[in-house]
Amino acid sequence: MKTNIKLMMISALAMAMAAPAFAGAKVVLEGSTTVLPIAQKAAEAFMKTHADADISVRGGGSGVGIASILDGACDIADASRAIEPKEIEKAKKAGKDIRPTVVAMDGIAAVVNPSNKVDGLTREQLRKIYTSRAKNWKEFGGPDLRIVVVSRDSSSGTFEAFSELVLQKRKVRPDAIMQASNQAVAGIVARTPGAIGYVGLGYLGSQVKALAVDGVKPSVETVLKHKYPVSRPLYMYTDGEPKGLVKDFLDFVKGKEGQKIVGEEGFVALP
Repeated sequence: MKTNIKLMMISALAMAMAAPAFAGAKVVLEGSTTVLPIAQKAAEAFMKTHADADISVRGGGSGVGIASILDGACDIADASRAIEPKEIEKAKKAGKDIRPTVVAMDGIAAVVNPSNKVDGLTREQLRKIYTSRAKNWKEFGGPDLRIVVVSRDSSSGTFEAFSELVLQKRKVRPDAIMQASNQAVAGIVARTPGAIGYVGLGYLGSQVKALAVDGVKPSVETVLKHKYPVSRPLYMYTDGEPKGLVKDFLDFVKGKEGQKIVGEEGFVALP
């Protein structure tokens, strides 16, 4: 009888040792549409080598992601801005300790339709376009064409960063077309000759033209060398120090393969 019990214990131990490290474990990421392509590709690559891991990725905006982690609805909040004091205060009241992990760098590119002959603007000119009723591109050396302002909505980390770095926290003009994602902004600019918008580096392409800001073109090189004036870090936030599958995933994103994905998606890998 004792021998049978011993054999059963050994068998159970062997089965436990053979079980997948993350069997049944699930991690939910939610938030920034800027960080979204990095998170999606990194999750796909991670799960290829960790078949027992289940990682779900959702967008919604930086504010949505941070609100979600404060409510306990996600494990990692993707954000293209730093957490705000009011969010930190809410976290304290909820007994949460929100910790940042920088996973990449990014530049916010001001973009126009490729047909627009304007190649660059100063931050002061951008501020005028976005906060006043500047009506025509002729005011800025461009064609005789009505300016159509496209902006991210207020839940966006890209909006927060652009507001701080360019607009000096002034209100966006009331006739601006507010959009929920980088892709939506780029789409309107691509279809509208007089439009101007702003997107993360990973959303640049032939459908839009990136403007120089204060004489510097947005690129991986100019962001990495701290020359481009509208740059910011990209974050993944956790409640407390990352542990288990969450830690392994964040280590993967910060590691060689994850940072390769960052570069492939058009963002700036960590030095």
